[in-house]
Amino acid sequence: NTTSSLKRCLKDSEDGKKRFESCQLLWQQMKSQTEQLQEELNKRLFENLIGFLRKSHADFHDKKDDWSCRMRASEIPTAALVLGVNVTDHDLTFNSLADILHETITPYVVLLQSKECPGIKQLLQKLLIQLMGNTADIELDEEEEQVTISQRKMNCSLASLSGWYKRATKKPASPKKKRSSTSTHWESPPVVVIFKDLESFTASVLQEFIVISSGYVQELPLVLVFGIATSPMIIHRLLSHSVSSRLCIELFQSMSCTEHLATVVDQLLLTNHFPFKLSGRALQVLITIFLYHDFSVQNFIKGLQLSVVEHFYTQPLSVLCCSLPESRKRIKNLSHAQCENIRHLSSFMSYVESQTPENQVKLLTNDSFLKEMTQEFLERLTSYHENFTPILRCLHHFTCILPKYPLGKQVRELYCACLEKKVWETEDYNSALLLLRMLAKDEIVTTLQKCVAVLTPYSEKELGHTLEKLEEFLIHFQSLEENTLNGEDEDTSPQKALQKKTDLYQLQKKLLEMKETRRAKKLTKFEMLRQDVVDFIDCIVREYLVPPEMLPLHEVVYFSAASTLRRHLNAAPRVALHTALNNPASYLKTLENEAGSVSNVAPDICIAYKLHLECGRLINLYDWLEAFSTVVHAGEGSDSDSAQQVDEVTHARFIRAVSELELLGFVKPTKQKTDHVARLTWGGC
Repeated sequence: NTTSSLKRCLKDSEDGKKRFESCQLLWQQMKSQTEQLQEELNKRLFENLIGFLRKSHADFHDKKDDWSCRMRASEIPTAALVLGVNVTDHDLTFNSLADILHETITPYVVLLQSKECPGIKQLLQKLLIQLMGNTADIELDEEEEQVTISQRKMNCSLASLSGWYKRATKKPASPKKKRSSTSTHWESPPVVVIFKDLESFTASVLQEFIVISSGYVQELPLVLVFGIATSPMIIHRLLSHSVSSRLCIELFQSMSCTEHLATVVDQLLLTNHFPFKLSGRALQVLITIFLYHDFSVQNFIKGLQLSVVEHFYTQPLSVLCCSLPESRKRIKNLSHAQCENIRHLSSFMSYVESQTPENQVKLLTNDSFLKEMTQEFLERLTSYHENFTPILRCLHHFTCILPKYPLGKQVRELYCACLEKKVWETEDYNSALLLLRMLAKDEIVTTLQKCVAVLTPYSEKELGHTLEKLEEFLIHFQSLEENTLNGEDEDTSPQKALQKKTDLYQLQKKLLEMKETRRAKKLTKFEMLRQDVVDFIDCIVREYLVPPEMLPLHEVVYFSAASTLRRHLNAAPRVALHTALNNPASYLKTLENEAGSVSNVAPDICIAYKLHLECGRLINLYDWLEAFSTVVHAGEGSDSDSAQQVDEVTHARFIRAVSELELLGFVKPTKQKTDHVARLTWGGC
């Protein structure tokens, strides 16, 4: 557990305890926010699924005599649930779905995975074991409750399942069993079978199960849920027409993983609820891993958790990464050593260099004055974040409607750009301004209305003036609509002057005047107003979207170790293996780092690995064992009485180490010499 290891590292000092408590509290808040967000995103999908189950359950009970109802009654209700290619997130969705179904609809929910069901026999076994195991307390008598399902010989067939279902859904006669059944479940609840990874199931297994199940539809209210990662067309590729015609399929689509990520970034990073922030490069690492590796939002959240833990572990001043009222209390209790840590921050040194000589001396020598300035810096950071996010959203509303999206289509792309550098100095920003100066009136008005909606909650704060200015622009645009006809008459007046009778000299003079007018064309009222809007947006961007690196003490709340994230989350397996085996102290901090030597306290596989690096293409196993035994017993006194026992133990340890190296692909047996193994890697890795 990441937080438990952090606790062991920081438990010795009072400062370490505060950092651990702050880290734990912060992550609990962020975790609860992600869980709440996940519930909200799944709510609509689950409501639609429950509606489908309710409809199919009603059809099972009605049993009408008309032809269409009889045809539907012979089909198995099937929900095709398209979840996307982020397979690692599917387990969380299916577990949440199973919990909701258990609580509100039916106790008979089965989760099946392809790796557990290579054949129809194994599939039926899993189906019956999960059903009978989950509902044994309802079904069995008091004498039978002492016998577990695994101890009884089960008849794995749908006929036995149908008979079991009839017995399980009978209304119990005794008061005890009435209390044991859940009142929230439906009468004759459906049996829901969820295939978590439909693409990985064998086609023959699926087809056989569906054909068999279709014969029991009248007796068993079976409902299938297909978990699909790619496309609904996979159903028709796996199932023949004669089999798929036995299913009544309805399609359900979950939110795409990119939309889910955008919501997570919006709720966790583009917010003032949490003091912790990611730098542009660190956020870019997490987004790159998401886009180019797994599309997993859960892995993105785990990367965010790693960032939080690393920040509080490696940054001593992260003790101030908390709410503003709490930081005021902690600043008063800062020790002299912590004040020195503040003075060594690069952002603080840059600030000191810009001050007068008197202030420089006070900042570098007076701890009380430093604490006052630290409080001011943190308040400035809080104010910066309050203004940064709404202005960022306003800029995104303007740039996301531009062709080719010069500053990115998603708000996270614009966010990364603003974190890394002064966005107004980039070519993409300048090209975006040029395009904004060509927007139509309807587009500008619509975007201004969105910006007003974003800034309305901040009307009583610093951004209130910005909100008033945008509202003024909207009023001016509305007044322009009333004067549109007058503007058109003014624009056509030169052409009307040409229609009057005139001589050649006057005509030539008028044409020259029109030519000069075209060269220096006077802007219309709309164009001038549009220009004012773009200039104002540019002005507030330069004022509020300053990179955080320009603010003093930004290191307190910003985690910027992108290389650490990349090393942990996107590691190169071969390099990591070589580092772990050749220098185990880099991972096992309890070992002393003895570069170039083979330590007898290192793990056996590390000893065997370092010895094999000294060998050639073929390695003599006996010589290898002798060298291994020498290293293992280095520093031990000779004990002749236990020598034989030690040799046996050492031999067993050596065999295990060589087997592990063979499993990792470093050595393999060879037919050239039976007492040798062949080395497979070169170059020290």
